[in-house]
Amino acid sequence: MRKLPRLALVGLVSLWTMVPAARAQVRPYIGYVYPAGGQQGTTFQIRLGGQGQEDVTVVLVSGSGVTAKVVDYYRRLNNQELQLLNEQLKELKRATSAVASARESMMTSPAPPTISATAPEQTSAELGQEEFPRKLIARIESRIREFVQTPAAAANASLTMVEVTIAPDADPGAREIRLATLHGVSNPLPFHVGQVPEFSRKPMLTSTLHVLGKEAQSLRKRPADEIEDRITVPCTVNGQIASGEVNRYRFEARKGQRLVITTLGRQLVPFLADAVPGWFQPVLALYDAKGKEVAYDDDYRFNPDPTIFYEVPQDGEYVFEIHDSIYRGREDFVYRITVGELPFATSIFPLGRRVGERGAIKMKGWNLEEAELTPPAQDAPAGIQWIAANRKGFLSNRVPFAWDTLPECFEREPNNDPAHAQKVTLPIIINGRIGKPDDWDVFQFTGKSNDTIVAEVAARRLDSPLDSVIKLTDAKGTVLAFNDDHEDLESGLNTHQADSYLMVKLPADGTYYAHIGDTARQGGEEYGYRLRLSAPQPDFALRVVPSSVGLRGKSTATLSVYAIRKDGFTGPIKLGLKDPPRGFSSFPSTLLTTQTVARFTFKCDLAATKGPVTLSVVGSAKLGGKEIVHEAVPAEDRMQAFLWRHLVPASDLKVLVFDPSYQPPPRRIARARPPSTNATVGTNATPPAADAKPKFTKQQIAGRLRQLKLLFEEGLLTDDFYEVKVAECEAAQ
Repeated sequence: MRKLPRLALVGLVSLWTMVPAARAQVRPYIGYVYPAGGQQGTTFQIRLGGQGQEDVTVVLVSGSGVTAKVVDYYRRLNNQELQLLNEQLKELKRATSAVASARESMMTSPAPPTISATAPEQTSAELGQEEFPRKLIARIESRIREFVQTPAAAANASLTMVEVTIAPDADPGAREIRLATLHGVSNPLPFHVGQVPEFSRKPMLTSTLHVLGKEAQSLRKRPADEIEDRITVPCTVNGQIASGEVNRYRFEARKGQRLVITTLGRQLVPFLADAVPGWFQPVLALYDAKGKEVAYDDDYRFNPDPTIFYEVPQDGEYVFEIHDSIYRGREDFVYRITVGELPFATSIFPLGRRVGERGAIKMKGWNLEEAELTPPAQDAPAGIQWIAANRKGFLSNRVPFAWDTLPECFEREPNNDPAHAQKVTLPIIINGRIGKPDDWDVFQFTGKSNDTIVAEVAARRLDSPLDSVIKLTDAKGTVLAFNDDHEDLESGLNTHQADSYLMVKLPADGTYYAHIGDTARQGGEEYGYRLRLSAPQPDFALRVVPSSVGLRGKSTATLSVYAIRKDGFTGPIKLGLKDPPRGFSSFPSTLLTTQTVARFTFKCDLAATKGPVTLSVVGSAKLGGKEIVHEAVPAEDRMQAFLWRHLVPASDLKVLVFDPSYQPPPRRIARARPPSTNATVGTNATPPAADAKPKFTKQQIAGRLRQLKLLFEEGLLTDDFYEVKVAECEAAQ
């Protein structure tokens, strides 16, 4: 076999570096995280499927108490690279087999006479020579096992393996996780810190594309012993649902236990761009020891993720199962199910208060005995705050709580019609309930001609099941305005923006009535609402999209800023950066009159940043002679069912500035050494005759060299194999 001189080897390998420079930078993307959380005080490995994750450097987790580091990265391979890995694997197995045979022969042959009664031990170098091939074989087999020629979702086909450590005192609840590469920061996905022991199924391989009429060939062939798992409650189970698959969990329960089985599915992967519905729609069922279904849930109220409440009637074994409602599945159909006698709040009342005011908050739910619900801090800003109940150290689900500035009162029954209407003085926020099916609450107020009145319901956005409808009538019963649903870009993941809103100019002095009810004529103790009756309170909120940016050093980047104008506000909104880090500045930008979206451009004078930095975009406007400043909430622009737009909030706006000329040092460098007389790994390459026509084009050879270099730097090829294949490329020119 002819070896290459060092200069020839370096020259050939450098050919491939000209190709990536022309490629456009792709924003890193995470399609799923599995498992999407873990228990306090544990260290474990997760995988993040996505694309554009080459050269991943940092794992970012919001909040404190959670650290993470990259363990490995599996980019999507092509068929040619798979062939190279199979060749390398074959050579390694041949070599290890030969070594094993030689060792066995030595062990079975008559032992030569020795002076010492004790045989010499193997040196560490000898042990290393034997251990290296075994580890490399396992690594290559792992990569080959993960290979899918036609993945169902190419956007999930690259994998980043991450080791996560959660501190024992880390705050439980939802976080955000992102990946940062040399050229940008990914979108965020939820990552949860749990309080109970966790069980995780084996990660799924990337699903293959379904072919019409041959769907069965793409179904997952799960071993029989993995269909059902035995668990001990309380715990959290993590899994992924494949197409047509059902996962089951068996556990022991005692009579009288009040079990809560809660699911996170849609909340972990908010949107699947190529699926209808555009998210994993879990279905949860509970069975007793005889296989009888004793509980079932598809949606928990308006939330696609189901929850089961079940009081155990007798000791014994129980099984719960989960599947997609129409039996779809893929590696990004990720779930977390927590089961146990854990606190869960089904409703609170009132749903909010005036900023700084104190008062009892009534709480309903399961396992809430001796639980304490902590209200928002008195200095918390106006808006929606999130609160939870604490029972013996275990926190319940978080529930939203409105923190407003207007005067408030409570609804008083009976007030079902204008004759019994509750009189109120504007401005006012009324805390009420649609207490029973077909109930209506009516409020009477006095208005003047040409006054503009706003009636706004906050219920669905505060986790109330109420699907409100409101109408405004005069003293004669004439309907002046009516509204069922009102679009709200602040609603995040809500798929049904069911809160009502109307703004109307009163035609004359007199008495008016505001009516509120449920569209489906439902009602109950949990059907709470907050009804605002007031003159317009002009204001605005901002969303900035996307929530991460990568830009070249000493250049500019552009974001989209959405204005959510409230109560008819039409003033200009000036945009800028709040306390920008050194080297960052923005260009003047203004949202004019009724404009709802604008392009916001900022620049960076630095050649690069050491890592991702956090920016804050703010908007300012004049309201009643007073300047109001609001920070734009970072968000991801998502589409539901190819129609509805959702601006899903994120915790931070992350920006990475990179030097495009920077090339990271290779993880491995080929050694151009003389051929070994006892080499066991290699492929003979016979150079063509001098007058032979080249078999491959320069572009094909450059591509081959690029594949070899990537595989070698990923530690998947031995030095000998790599140099032999590069020699073949030279011979083919």
